Amino acid sequence: MLTALTEAGIAATGSDSFGVPTVDVPADAWVAAHEILRDEVGLIFFDFLTASDELTDGFRLVTHLADFWGGAHVEHLLVRTLVPRAGAALPTLSEVYAGANWHERETHEMFGIDFPGHPNLVPLLLPDEFEGHPLRKEFVLASRVAKPWPGAKEPGESDHAPKTGAPSRRRTLPPGVPDPETWGPRPPGSPDPDPLAPAQAASTPARPRRAGAAGERRTRKAAPTAPAEPTTPPAES
Repeated sequence: MLTALTEAGIAATGSDSFGVPTVDVPADAWVAAHEILRDEVGLIFFDFLTASDELTDGFRLVTHLADFWGGAHVEHLLVRTLVPRAGAALPTLSEVYAGANWHERETHEMFGIDFPGHPNLVPLLLPDEFEGHPLRKEFVLASRVAKPWPGAKEPGESDHAPKTGAPSRRRTLPPGVPDPETWGPRPPGSPDPDPLAPAQAASTPARPRRAGAAGERRTRKAAPTAPAEPTTPPAES
């Protein structure tokens, strides 16, 4: 599969994604790569198209193609590409695979990615009055702010816990709730916050715990023990 793409002059690279063969292609070769995989490789079954938000790197789009042969044998392939965040767009695959039509409509409304050439790029799942793109990482889940998070609580944070209950530890914001300094009403003239700041902060790995000088786990020192008293042999009778 990778050889067919490279022989056609497409700068494709191969890898494995959770055991599934994967090829990454440039965005400008997106349609041509799928035509080769359909016509020359035989991947005639289009399963899905979706995207992931890679923050400042842009959006990664992926398709899953398959071919059925030899009875129950199925050959799988993931095809990926990366588009910039600003003005994200990728040519439609609807003329190569008819099944890409409504997948691109869903990806368009969930991520705000445009698909030039699509015959009917209209909302598929969201109501007409909906504003924003829910699967972008900067999209604020306002319901998490307006009402208590239904997730697990720390000791003493339960709504039904007695006032004299155990003291709570430092509270953390649930997923999807931005810091108050980066979202909500702001005084007139205030600078607009970076919309990606909360998502980037959430993606930063936690600081590792400090270890000992040699990287070993510290242990509690044992209390000193008194020296044992010398024993005298019993007297002979």
